Amino acid sequence: MIRSIFRSGSGEIRQNLTEAQLREALRDKDGTLWVDIVHVEGKNEEYGVLLREVFQFHPLAVDDALNESHVPRIDDWQEYLYIVLQAMDLELNRTLDHQELDVFLGRNYLVTLHTEPIRPLEHLWGQLGRGLERRMAEGPDHLLYALADAVIADFMPVVDGIDEEIDDLEREIFDRPRRSTVGRIFRLRRTLLQLRRMLGALREVLNKLARDEYAVIDPSDRVYFRDVYDHLVRLYDIADGLRDMVVGALDSYVSVTSNRLNEIMRTLTVVSILCLPLTFITGFFGMNFFAEAFNIANPFSPYVVFSFCMLALILTPPLIFLYIRQRGWLRPVIRDNPMPESDEDDEDDSAASRHDIQKML
Repeated sequence: MIRSIFRSGSGEIRQNLTEAQLREALRDKDGTLWVDIVHVEGKNEEYGVLLREVFQFHPLAVDDALNESHVPRIDDWQEYLYIVLQAMDLELNRTLDHQELDVFLGRNYLVTLHTEPIRPLEHLWGQLGRGLERRMAEGPDHLLYALADAVIADFMPVVDGIDEEIDDLEREIFDRPRRSTVGRIFRLRRTLLQLRRMLGALREVLNKLARDEYAVIDPSDRVYFRDVYDHLVRLYDIADGLRDMVVGALDSYVSVTSNRLNEIMRTLTVVSILCLPLTFITGFFGMNFFAEAFNIANPFSPYVVFSFCMLALILTPPLIFLYIRQRGWLRPVIRDNPMPESDEDDEDDSAASRHDIQKML
């Protein structure tokens, strides 16, 4: 699917241009053309012909654009820039869904390619008549800035979703950890590693757009890309903090499970100690010392011996329990708090960071 929008030098807006109209629009040096292509990887030779013959893109750049799985990068072809951006979405299982966005930026045109709808791009495209015309009047480089800013701003729901997942994990760890808890921790850890890796690559791309000199970018517009770069730096710092929180959650899981195991072992030990004297008493008096076969004079009446055994069986466990309790062996080492106080401080810091980045975006 190909859709296009063109603003001529005189301010006229046209949409869904034919191939002949695209060639005519490219000859208008004062106009701005935006062509958006939704393609299927490996099955769109017609789009390749359009990119090579109409826009005169290099075949290597066209092949890279029509075949996904590239990390964010920027290539300078003098007359145009080939840029790879990455949009992201958070799946229900807290894994990242990567959406590659290939961009060609020329002096009077912007070409975007992707294999599936990208939310920030669709939102920007839908602003026709509400700001998109103004952005197109400022040139394709400013249009690229608006697109990059929208893509980076769309990362905040991903970061917020990961932060909420970490909060749920911490509550589950201190309430009642399950076998699936450690799996959720490691899955979230892998998600954050992917997020940091992608943010780092995007940060390098925006850093080049903000600082390097390119023929197709007005020097006065580099300050806008620097603003997007600052947003990426803050997002990267937040991702670093979230990664530390996940590592802390894993340590907390190990600590809580070890503490619960110690509580269980202590309970079983106390039960064993309480039953040990009972086993000794019943075993000792079960040797049949007063049976007729032993021929031993019985100085005590059987009723006295029976009463003594029952008294010892009844009094020994409470006495041992009182002794253990007096020594403090039953006192827990770590009290059951739903959440440590330090974690509340971390949550406040994380919330403050999210508030700052939302204000910036």
